[in-house]
Amino acid sequence: MNVVTRGFRGRGGQDPARVPPGQYETHDFPVLSAGPTPRVDTGEWTFSVEAETGRTRVWTWEEFRALPQERPRVDIHCVTRWSKLDTDWEGVSLDVLLEDVETTAEYALASSYGGYTANLPLQDLTDGQAWIVHTFDGEPLAPEHGGPARLIVPHLYFWKSAKWVRGISLLHQDEPGFWEQAGYHDYGDPWREQRYRGD
Repeated sequence: MNVVTRGFRGRGGQDPARVPPGQYETHDFPVLSAGPTPRVDTGEWTFSVEAETGRTRVWTWEEFRALPQERPRVDIHCVTRWSKLDTDWEGVSLDVLLEDVETTAEYALASSYGGYTANLPLQDLTDGQAWIVHTFDGEPLAPEHGGPARLIVPHLYFWKSAKWVRGISLLHQDEPGFWEQAGYHDYGDPWREQRYRGD
């Protein structure tokens, strides 16, 4: 008889300096989505940054791939309590995409193919904290993980890292995204366990 459950055995030996409270380390990459997975052809994909003035900068897939690329290695933390350490990505820093944007906005709303949105303070997307990535672990990002491109904001819960991203709008006032409207925390700091509204 097996008296130790598989879930319990899999949650030992984690690094408390890297795994936030209430999380457990996994070596899998669970797939969690609110609806069907969009299938976006890179020939039709675009990414835009819209300032609060309405001025918009748009990149095609080829233009996006021609931008300076970075290869961040980061830990990610899902609100469903798993953490995956040392994940390897390739993509473009938001610092590059926002470089020529004149703005006094304090907030951003990421929008995705399929209608999903995620809100973030603009300061959480700059200073080397966030990327639009197209590659995971050396391979093109699979659609179920947000390909062809997704937002990565590793210091916040992973629902803030919008899959299938198509653009970011800069705003003077915060506008709740999909999960925030459903009761998730507006900010989502895993180290403060900000999972749901009121945490």
